[in-house]
Amino acid sequence: MSKKLEKNGLWESSRMMLPQHREALQNLRSDKAVPANRPTAEDIGIMRDYVLLPLMHGMIKRKAAQIERSAETLRQLYSRAAHALAAQILADLSETKAKMMHRSIQIFEEEKNDRAIHYRYVCRGHEDTLIIAKDYMRAEMSVRTARYIDHFVASMYKKGDELKT
Repeated sequence: MSKKLEKNGLWESSRMMLPQHREALQNLRSDKAVPANRPTAEDIGIMRDYVLLPLMHGMIKRKAAQIERSAETLRQLYSRAAHALAAQILADLSETKAKMMHRSIQIFEEEKNDRAIHYRYVCRGHEDTLIIAKDYMRAEMSVRTARYIDHFVASMYKKGDELKT
């Protein structure tokens, strides 16, 4: 038998290593522990906010424009309320963007289909995919919009009570 085939010599003579495998092997051999940069639940929540808030803002702005064009008697009230909601959502979005910068999170839309939107994110060096179903987005946007409306109405009542005193 040839020397190449002895003791797995064939394998020894034809090594090939991908850069990712080489890096993983070096990490295993090094004494340093590889830091776990996986996103926390809070990081995922921030990414979800970053995705949903612009969609909610656009939806509220479109509804405000529809109301302004309507023949509704109280269209000015409804329109101003919608614009106030949109302003609050925009403020929350800028806060979310600041949190993402502070936590070194980047997110990029990759693919849309009928059922879901796929995002690629980089969180402190860790890359992965975030997939959000469109049905979930609609339901979550509805719940969050209701929450914004509740806060808006509560603040209006609070301001009304302050004016009375």
